[in-house]
Amino acid sequence: MSRIGGRFAELSARGERALVPFLTAGDPDLATTEALILAIAEAGADCIELGVPFSDPIGDGPAIQRSSERALRSGTSLRRVLGLVKNLRAQIDTPLVLMGYANVVLTMGERHFAEAASEVGVDGVIVIDLPPEEGGALFDALIESGIDPILLAAPTTSESRMAQLAEQTRGFLYYVSLTGVTGARDELALGIEEAVARIRRLSNVPVCVGFGISTPAQAEQIGRFADGVVVGSALVNRIEAAKSPEAAVEAAARFVADLKRPLR
Repeated sequence: MSRIGGRFAELSARGERALVPFLTAGDPDLATTEALILAIAEAGADCIELGVPFSDPIGDGPAIQRSSERALRSGTSLRRVLGLVKNLRAQIDTPLVLMGYANVVLTMGERHFAEAASEVGVDGVIVIDLPPEEGGALFDALIESGIDPILLAAPTTSESRMAQLAEQTRGFLYYVSLTGVTGARDELALGIEEAVARIRRLSNVPVCVGFGISTPAQAEQIGRFADGVVVGSALVNRIEAAKSPEAAVEAAARFVADLKRPLR
């Protein structure tokens, strides 16, 4: 069982739901990112998504787009993100998932990337713009390297395709709760519980819900029927608003602790 699978099994045995925070590697710099990850892991993050910055993040809203711009300005690259994971793996056992775009991964090469990611301790990979029909070589290389390729489903996903995604994903299935880009929302989208129930009829794979979740109350609501909650833009906003790296770390840890509390 992978580290991600093991974590979900532990949480299920305790009756907990997973909190999966997202932040962009290198925002505002890699040293601060390392401090942020250590702090949110201690604050209660069960699995951490680490965004690999990209110049054209078409699936992301303004908050994460700005975080990618800041990270790229600070000199962050995929190889430097892998180096960050290597440093972190020596300090924490929290599952770490790289999340990014196909162009960055394919430039390195599917097998080279998978092997390099495995060597430093990456547990899962999400490639936002790589559908299963085009990602077979990468997904196979990841699985052979002991890394979970995590697939995404959306409100527009058909029943037959949902079954395909649930069968092929590893670790968990990421359910994108709304159409459009990432971003904090005041209210949750309609139909999320019904969609998760539909996935449950097809598979027993853990389901994490993301996009638009920004408050502990919303996390609690999702946690009543899903296995995990992904929170990205609301956390990135707090990092951006902080007056210093130290303040960003403190604000992020406090927010993650608040989000995790209702999921226990």
